[in-house]
Amino acid sequence: MKARILVVDDETGIRESLSEVLREEGFYVDAVGNGEEALEALKQNTYDLMLLDLMMPGMSGVDVMRVSGELAPDTKVILLTAHGSLDTAVDALRLGAHDYILKPATTHEILASITRGLARRAEKQQRKILLEQLESSLHKLRDAEGIQPPMLPEPQSLVLEEGVVFDVPRRELWRGEQRINLTPTEGRLLRVLVENRSRVLSHRELVFFVQGYEAGEWEAPEVLRPLVSRLRRKLSVFPGGENWIANVRGTGYIFDPERSDFIP
Repeated sequence: MKARILVVDDETGIRESLSEVLREEGFYVDAVGNGEEALEALKQNTYDLMLLDLMMPGMSGVDVMRVSGELAPDTKVILLTAHGSLDTAVDALRLGAHDYILKPATTHEILASITRGLARRAEKQQRKILLEQLESSLHKLRDAEGIQPPMLPEPQSLVLEEGVVFDVPRRELWRGEQRINLTPTEGRLLRVLVENRSRVLSHRELVFFVQGYEAGEWEAPEVLRPLVSRLRRKLSVFPGGENWIANVRGTGYIFDPERSDFIP
């Protein structure tokens, strides 16, 4: 099946020409003219990839990415801009963008980037499917052999900092009347980091513990970066929370609010 692509650009001519080219290549294409419409489309449909203009009235491309990471974490994003800068490129990549292309870009450049992005998405999806199949096979084997895996006690709550409590089963952070909900993946990541407080966990360890598969040395940091960024934003509502998870350059992450010598 051909992929489904969302084109987001406030310039009608560019939006229509991109859509036409992609449809001629056999893709299913939807096109919208601003960030708000893009988020609504992501709520209504599943897209394999999004071509996203950086500079738009209202929500910028980076603003859209900050929200779309929650709505559609599996959708690959290619940012298009006529006003490129190193800072915006870095911001986009930190938020999980697959690529960052300067306008005017040739059809060949865009299609090549789309091909790479879809290939990476397919590879990730295949790993997920294989992992689910393996887990299902192990359950069937245990049932057939009468083997029961050891039952580990599930922690009900973990105490963080500044009076913040993490309700593990509910995936909820609370302090007084304030409540913050986490996604299942964010909850697993926070639990692993807090239970290994003051220990640096490598990118590959974290991907294995949180996502359940062995990631490559170069892939693991890219998988974690947008997830850690989203979790930090949620923690930032609590005093000092944005600094509780620190990046140890070239290695991984650590939950240690007492330390100040790591790169946030």
